[in-house]
Amino acid sequence: MRRVAVVAAGLIILVAAAAFSCAALRGASGPATPEEASRAYFRAWSDGDFSAMRRLVDDPPGDFADRHRALSHALRVDAVGFTPGPLVRHGDEASVDYGVTRHLTGIGDWSFRATLRLVRRDGAWRVVWSPATLHPALVDGGALALARPDAASGAPVAADGRPLPDDSGAQPYLADVGGRYGEDDGVPGWAVEVRNPGRPARQLKVFPGRGAEPVRTTIDRRAQAAADAAVGSASAALVAIRPSTGEIVAVSDRLPDAESAFQGLYPPGSTFKVVVAAALLEGGMTPASAVDCPAVTVAGQRTIHNHGGLALGRVALTDAFAESCNTTFAKLGVAAGTERIRQSAAAFGFGAHFDTGTDTAYSGDFLDPGGDNGLAEASIGQGRVQATPLAMAVVAAAVADGSYRPPRMVPAPLVHAGMARPLPSSAVDGLRSMMRAVATRGTAAHAGLPAGTAGKTGTAEYDAQGHTHAWFIGYRGDLAFAVFVLHGGDGGQVAGPVAARFLAVIKS
Repeated sequence: MRRVAVVAAGLIILVAAAAFSCAALRGASGPATPEEASRAYFRAWSDGDFSAMRRLVDDPPGDFADRHRALSHALRVDAVGFTPGPLVRHGDEASVDYGVTRHLTGIGDWSFRATLRLVRRDGAWRVVWSPATLHPALVDGGALALARPDAASGAPVAADGRPLPDDSGAQPYLADVGGRYGEDDGVPGWAVEVRNPGRPARQLKVFPGRGAEPVRTTIDRRAQAAADAAVGSASAALVAIRPSTGEIVAVSDRLPDAESAFQGLYPPGSTFKVVVAAALLEGGMTPASAVDCPAVTVAGQRTIHNHGGLALGRVALTDAFAESCNTTFAKLGVAAGTERIRQSAAAFGFGAHFDTGTDTAYSGDFLDPGGDNGLAEASIGQGRVQATPLAMAVVAAAVADGSYRPPRMVPAPLVHAGMARPLPSSAVDGLRSMMRAVATRGTAAHAGLPAGTAGKTGTAEYDAQGHTHAWFIGYRGDLAFAVFVLHGGDGGQVAGPVAARFLAVIKS
């Protein structure tokens, strides 16, 4: 891609949202409520009053105003509008999800969503500012810039040929598709890039030139809208796949790092029990096989605990799966052995190269656990097991269809997707009944999921203090999905309801 210099344009700031109240700061200490602080901040931003904005920020950088001016100049911004959403408060912290539309002179409008975060300090509410306040993909030392693609690039569209909203959670992935498959003739267009230190430049928005044909993706506009609504402003991702084809029909990625739904590797926690259960079923067990579920056990030489001290005693494998008994699966995983678990993981796509049509997409890693202690951890999705949200959506899709299919975001002829690989029917039938039990009477029974949903919750520890990410994977009909909530806590209580909101819209 050929870079170009951009001449600074005059800055005119307009308001595209409803008029904000002139709520003034209450005393020298600052706003007394987060609502006042956010209104004042957006008001100052819409007026281009960087000094007023700075006074509302908790510990602003010394070059606060210069960063805002540099962005406007680099992108030729001559107007900007804000559409704040509802404020969400949790104790001394609050956040506002807001839409931004910037008009780039001679190029067009660029819309996206960002989050304004606030905190109470010494009785006053302040904005917690970071580069992500300007755009979610920006980090310290990074910048947004305009570039000219070498040729006209058709803006990617949905499967029905219609465009997707600029603030969709799929936009970074659409930009990847446009850069890879755009037409090579016509007049070059423009691209907005994020250039973060130590990382390659990444396109955030492509403005196609003249003569370029749009690139059609597999994204379903209704599914995408449902995914975006379900995720909202949470630091989360939802990936949805059509199991019968492997087509990615929605991806809503609001995680802090760019394209983490396809590239971010996280411990999958108990969602990995689907993979372990498949190995157990293929090895001769059935959903009715009797197993032990004590509150605490020793697997290898590792002490394993159940969440919340759960103890079921002697139960069927289905019940241990539905209630997510760590002690059961750690013991059974060690008994099955590393090679059998590794083969099961490979059957679900772990270790595969996903050619989705985007720049990069990772599956998951099941690395050598290094003995029974590591295998006990791996069998409950911890230790040296990692997966992307995309990879876990593929796991759910494989159970739904009975075959592993590589995921793709563009028509099959454009990628090297590979052939579908059937899973053993004994494992598939058992997994389907066990995943239904999770949704009807297990850890996701109170998540509000519609009838016919099958799935698996995951509460994955990511540090020594026991903090957890929240997961829920599942399927309903010919729609499979994975929900991942960063630092979300309990999978059934946090990620499950996100899936329920998504399915409620699709179902209606």
